Amino acid sequence: MIAPVALLSLATASPPFTLAQKDVEQVARDLFADRFPQFERMAPVFTTAGVRTRQVVRPIEWYLEPRGWPERTEVYLEAAVDLFVDAATRALDEAGLKGSQVDVIVTVSSTGIATPSLEARAMGRMGFRPDAARIPVFGLGCAGGATGLGLAGKLAAATPGAVVLFVAVELCSLAFRMADLSKADIVATALFGDGAAACVLRAGEGGFASLVHAEERTWPDTLDIMGWRIDPTGLGVIFARSIPPFALANLRPAMDSMLRAQGLEIDDVDRFICHPGGVKVIEALEQSLSIGQGQLDHERAVLAEHGNMSAPTALFVLDRARRAGLPPTSVVAALGPGFTASTVTLRRAA
Repeated sequence: MIAPVALLSLATASPPFTLAQKDVEQVARDLFADRFPQFERMAPVFTTAGVRTRQVVRPIEWYLEPRGWPERTEVYLEAAVDLFVDAATRALDEAGLKGSQVDVIVTVSSTGIATPSLEARAMGRMGFRPDAARIPVFGLGCAGGATGLGLAGKLAAATPGAVVLFVAVELCSLAFRMADLSKADIVATALFGDGAAACVLRAGEGGFASLVHAEERTWPDTLDIMGWRIDPTGLGVIFARSIPPFALANLRPAMDSMLRAQGLEIDDVDRFICHPGGVKVIEALEQSLSIGQGQLDHERAVLAEHGNMSAPTALFVLDRARRAGLPPTSVVAALGPGFTASTVTLRRAA
């Protein structure tokens, strides 16, 4: 347990270009049906993924040309900073704060390389102080929303009075490629979108919820389940093992252990707020955690409207849940490369 930390605000941001799933499927068929013999067998994933639309940082035509590391990185540096500024500004506005009042900045992003990191590139636009502590975190993938929120909460608890800004930014669409296509690339094309989310935290009371605990579990010998591969043209997605069966078989014992550490059981949690990795992942989560089928409605809605945006996605779900009215006790949960389950326990503000 940690000293209660107030979640003062939460904001989301999406890039300007919206893609309809039916259009993405048609483009993928036009590009790959003749070059990838298994395409038609895999094409139903565009229907079963649970995605209707998603937002990306470039118009669809940009993705239809071969792109290398320099071009992808150039777009990442421009668009990720824009999304960072958008989400962070909204979160600070909601908290009634300015960039100059931020003491610690935690930035989570795993879909591009930025050195200097994103928060450094955004300092001038955000008005951050030169002495603000910067903590960029890479490699968390889809677990980054929960893990980053937990890290920000621990830093706020350890530094009473400090304003901690947490920002998650992912541009999954930049991994789209036209050559060396794999089954994982087809699934990623049907599933992933771009987005950002930000929270402002400070030790003490206030805000819409208190963060009271953060914990994670990583399973040994699971490096092949999810991650990035480094290709000559950019980052390529790894799905070497199916995630839903693994989650179904392994998540419940891990969740029981993480909750037990804070004196809770599954039945004490009023709402799990989950990262929606895909429809089958959502169904596996409902079954594993004994949640009624179809109860993860916010998760399905976010997936349908935005796709899987990796780290920010769980925060999009949390934003929907808080606008609908958070119950007394909720747990933000996400699965990501490692293979890791990450959780953050929230208490509704009085």
